[in-house]
Amino acid sequence: MLIGLVGKPNSGKSSFFKAATLIDVKISSVPFTTIEPNVGIAYVITDCVCKEFDVKCNPKYGKCSKGKRFIPVKLMDVAGLVPGAHKGKGLGNKFLDDLRQADALIHVVDFSGYTDAEGKPTSNYNPENDIKFLEEEIDYWFASKIEKALDKYYRDRNPNKPKLEDFLFTQLSGLQIPKEKIQEALEKVSTSNILEFSKYLRRISKPILIAANKIDLKSAQANYEKLKGKYDLIPTSADAEILLKTAHERSYIYYFPGNGFENVKELDEIQTKVLSKIKEILDKYGSTGVQACINKIVFDLLKMIVVYPVADANKLSDKDGNILPDAYLIPKGTKLREFAYKIHTDMGKRFICGIDARSKKRLSADYELKDKDVVEIVFGR
Repeated sequence: MLIGLVGKPNSGKSSFFKAATLIDVKISSVPFTTIEPNVGIAYVITDCVCKEFDVKCNPKYGKCSKGKRFIPVKLMDVAGLVPGAHKGKGLGNKFLDDLRQADALIHVVDFSGYTDAEGKPTSNYNPENDIKFLEEEIDYWFASKIEKALDKYYRDRNPNKPKLEDFLFTQLSGLQIPKEKIQEALEKVSTSNILEFSKYLRRISKPILIAANKIDLKSAQANYEKLKGKYDLIPTSADAEILLKTAHERSYIYYFPGNGFENVKELDEIQTKVLSKIKEILDKYGSTGVQACINKIVFDLLKMIVVYPVADANKLSDKDGNILPDAYLIPKGTKLREFAYKIHTDMGKRFICGIDARSKKRLSADYELKDKDVVEIVFGR
């Protein structure tokens, strides 16, 4: 899974990336600081089943801490987008080419109003402009690709040409859109209105979540209050998240991502003042918003569930004895045999049945997996 961080220059994308991944990247007020995309690992956090089964798990990837499973997801910070990007303005072509790889997008918006549409310093800028222009740029980019594909399809007079959904799936392969999403769009919106069709397809294939960044600033809080009823926003302070994680790493505080913090060492006056300001944000909004964005986009927008495959349903282990070693993020509605193929092609081909680790009942190939299922997959050798 790949989540793209998008937004205009100087919106705080690179700070969000650093906050989520703890990878040092170049952070600057100069537009187009990010040219080549930065790719790192962030984590979606969910309740682990280890508590239910009263076991200590051994994750191969990520970790388990205090009964919370940290499951890795890829995060990509791409070049800043400016109005006119779909026509090649700024680094538009580069941005959009990077964007096609993403499953979903977090739009990091500078809610302070201190940067204009191109990321240059200003005052009293309306962040709603950024919300509108970015979606419009991506929708127009989608529309340009779809228009070319449809023109090619309808000019083809071959009576044996493929179905439209199959043709679009092939022609739009560069956008990495699942065929079922194309089918859904064709059922809901007529292709006679290319822009509306493109908007719908973009919404269901590359959903966008808005991070109302720089919420630690008073002007950002005022803008958030104006727009929170109009858009689905996550109030965010990437800078606060960086500071909390850095202080945790240096053992000044104990901080669990997405929650509050506790002092570990005695702090000096400056450190106390800075952390007090951050605590005000946490008390007001519940968190810095960084982890909330990642969790919401994975579980709510992409509708993923977590499934734990094991080699032994009784011991909850793999063949080497590791307890609950894997936690897979898969789309809601995935069937058991589909899941077996995701783990290994041979496992899918030689599938016999599944075993539910809780009930020990046999599961068929068509069993629809549920969130936090723990399953053994039995297959021929």
